[in-house]
Amino acid sequence: MENEILEAMKKAGKPVRPGEVAEMIGEESKEVSKTISKLKKRGSVISPKRCYYSLPDQ
Repeated sequence: MENEILEAMKKAGKPVRPGEVAEMIGEESKEVSKTISKLKKRGSVISPKRCYYSLPDQ
């Protein structure tokens, strides 16, 4: 699921909410949020503003 989330964020090209990513990849919003939290801790994803996430190079 991590790769799907990262791909969806790349396609979006802008900061997105976990719910938007969940719709894009057809997963549960809760699961996407948990995975985004893990990715954020690793530095694969950043949060430019509250409740929005994007890739560090966007």
